[in-house]
Amino acid sequence: MIAGRDRHPSTTSGDPHLPRAFFDRPVLDVAPDLLGRVLVRTTSDGRMRLRITEVEAYAGEADPGSHAYRGRTERNASMFGPPGHAYVYFIYGMWYSLNLVCGPEGRASGVLIRAGEVLEGVEQARKRRPKARKDLELAKGPARLATALAVDRELNGADVCTHDDYAPLSVLAGEPADPDTVKSGPRTGVGGDAAHYPWRFWLEDDPTVSPYRAHKPRNRRRPSLDASRSTT
Repeated sequence: MIAGRDRHPSTTSGDPHLPRAFFDRPVLDVAPDLLGRVLVRTTSDGRMRLRITEVEAYAGEADPGSHAYRGRTERNASMFGPPGHAYVYFIYGMWYSLNLVCGPEGRASGVLIRAGEVLEGVEQARKRRPKARKDLELAKGPARLATALAVDRELNGADVCTHDDYAPLSVLAGEPADPDTVKSGPRTGVGGDAAHYPWRFWLEDDPTVSPYRAHKPRNRRRPSLDASRSTT
């Protein structure tokens, strides 16, 4: 028996889980449809619920901005798995990012969960994000979201469509966003041929949405002329 199992059910009465068929669709259909849905994270500390307010779509081998653009690797294997599972990766050696796999098995695509509003478990989120100035900033951006929800590689491959009320990660139907409130534009920090794909989706005027930042090439320091000269 899981410790605390009788104390921390992960679902809310009347709010069903999203079925696997929801995720078994083209990524550009799934991504905006995730806005307003509720992500549930259950740990030994209790349950957290987060209303999704910002996402980005990544279309696998058809998308130069995707981790799966050049095919399957050990790192991105979860993206090629069944829809309705999590793909978690570590970025810049500092942060985790949470993605939800969609489309048919064997064809990698996924939706990055960029931001959301913590509906339940604010106290837990604040312990993990003590520098947040206000509650609306607890999950404002993918790294902040992952930190607030205690997301790490142990969730990589987790089934988010399970009906187990004590699953570590699941997605509930919530209240789908009004299409008139959904905006789209370029993805944050994506450069190259995919820089202008309008595959970032967010809820208009929602205070939990993260600011857009265009891609900036990472500077590589070159040795100075003095340093490159022989000292012999």
